[in-house]
Amino acid sequence: MGEARGRRRKRPAAPTSAPIPLDRFIKIAEFRAHLRTFLRHNERACRRWDLTPQRYLLLLAIKGAPDRSERLSLTAIAGRLELSRNTVTELCARAEDAGLVARERSQTDQRVVYLRLTEEGERRLSGVFRDTDGDRAELLAAFDELAEAFRVASRRPRQSRA
Repeated sequence: MGEARGRRRKRPAAPTSAPIPLDRFIKIAEFRAHLRTFLRHNERACRRWDLTPQRYLLLLAIKGAPDRSERLSLTAIAGRLELSRNTVTELCARAEDAGLVARERSQTDQRVVYLRLTEEGERRLSGVFRDTDGDRAELLAAFDELAEAFRVASRRPRQSRA
């Protein structure tokens, strides 16, 4: 039993194909820096609106429900946020206690509970969203730059090794 715990995962072998061009690393590093700046600014905006970053993501996930209903079940929230069901249950309970979300039962299946934003949840989410409009535009420009660099790189003919 102790032996299984002591085993390390095998690392993938280093690729033997042509080396990755330095420009690709530079572009990815630039994009990651832009992404980190965006996330940091977003975290500050959350604090200004008295939200934790986790609560902001919860409110955003609910408001941005793929079916346009502006509500999500706990299971759907767990999937969207990539969190365990227990973690989501706790996060939602705290958001409900803070007056940010309200529960509603499904009309077709009483076992299913949906969460919807309250007026206060809407107000705070909208505040953070508006405060970060410029940051999102900058991140989009950085992503477009990265995508274009990869499109250009994929059009270049590959050099074969003899």
